[in-house]
Amino acid sequence: MAEIKAETAHHALAIPETDISAQKPHKTQRVASLDIFRGLTVALMILVDDAGGEWPVIGHAPWHGCNVADFVMPFFLFIVGMAIPFALKRIPSRSKAVKKVVFRTLKLLFWGLLLQGGFSHAPDKLTYGIDIKMIRFCGILQRIAFAYLVVALVEIFLKDAQSKDISAGHFSVFRLCRWHWLVGACILIMYLALLYGMYVPDWQFTVPNQDSADYGKVFTVPCNVRGKLDPPCNAVGYIDREVLGINHMYRRPAWRRSKACTEDSPYEGPFKIGAPSWCHTPFEPEGILSSISAILSTIIGVHFGHVLVHLKGHSERVKQWIMMGFALLVIGILLHFTHAIPLNKQLYTFSYVCVTSGAAALVFSAFYILVDIWDLKYMLLPLKWIGMNAMLVYVMAAEGILAGFINGWYYDDPHNTLVYWIQKHIFIGVWHSRRVGILLYVIFAEILFWAIIAGLLHRLGVYWKL
Repeated sequence: MAEIKAETAHHALAIPETDISAQKPHKTQRVASLDIFRGLTVALMILVDDAGGEWPVIGHAPWHGCNVADFVMPFFLFIVGMAIPFALKRIPSRSKAVKKVVFRTLKLLFWGLLLQGGFSHAPDKLTYGIDIKMIRFCGILQRIAFAYLVVALVEIFLKDAQSKDISAGHFSVFRLCRWHWLVGACILIMYLALLYGMYVPDWQFTVPNQDSADYGKVFTVPCNVRGKLDPPCNAVGYIDREVLGINHMYRRPAWRRSKACTEDSPYEGPFKIGAPSWCHTPFEPEGILSSISAILSTIIGVHFGHVLVHLKGHSERVKQWIMMGFALLVIGILLHFTHAIPLNKQLYTFSYVCVTSGAAALVFSAFYILVDIWDLKYMLLPLKWIGMNAMLVYVMAAEGILAGFINGWYYDDPHNTLVYWIQKHIFIGVWHSRRVGILLYVIFAEILFWAIIAGLLHRLGVYWKL
């Protein structure tokens, strides 16, 4: 279980203290820029979950492409990767390190499954419980747990092969992390071989939703292809259907908002007459094959973490990060616009790994320059507070637990709740626009609210550890 403690050391999803000063190599302090980057990522998750329906550019791309929401998962994995070198370098025993990694992985899996039932993702429906026959096995925390486990074990068992003192040369950290990159290359080869080489046969789907006009209807999805990256006939979905079972996959995939499915695209709306059969089917965006590819984002994060640990000068660190960030961006953009490998979050394609990891590198570098070099941290304190209590804000805000609790207290009608009143009278009513009102509500009544709560808890030294 997670635990809430009052302490001044380390806390939930936080980066352990590390040296960020080239002039004082023996003095250690927190890397504030990483806390801020973590806080930004949690804030983005709240924004895309609660305002993405009104602002499609914020929500996930229906299929190929990359919107704001599509950067959240890779940012999380990048941050997890950066934290691994710090978290494990202080544990002298390999067996103790393995136990710690396995235990944290199990806790992440537990919370991932728990939060996918009950009020989570449906805070306004006032229902609780989930049919085990239909439970979704995969999810955000499960993917993070899997990537963390694999990359942390690589770090542990190859620690003895790493030199502690390296030069500031362009390839010194690459040599240090050569085994990580070798593992990454093997993962990429396996992923591409399965994605483009696996045969996908025809398959069927029965609509289980009793509220749907198509309840009980059996749809046949024609495929009989190999190497396709379209929504119904890719290897990622095929593996998930065969291993997880179609009843245990995500039922509202982003492709429902595609032009092939609805006239309201990019908004979600009723399916148009004659929509393809696959529009009705589930798809798991955090599935098995795509989670294997997602390990690459964490490996890239580990590389950046080793740059922070082993290179002591600010200029050397920033130079490495920015050069690698731009290189990844260029590779990913070229792969996408030459139609070699399209950007696709649902499939977690290699071009998507490059673009999102490159963006993570540049965003983190910007925060590092502003905060850890120029010491302009006060303007970003709300994000820092969120980042220092990331698990609490993720559970209560991004997963909708507090909103579900508040909505459980209503007067006469389930829509007469504090949440609905604030949305209607303070934000939507004032601006006379639901789109603008919801956006401002999410920014001020959710993100800023939880930043203040996290700031108060920080002053009290209270953090939710995982």
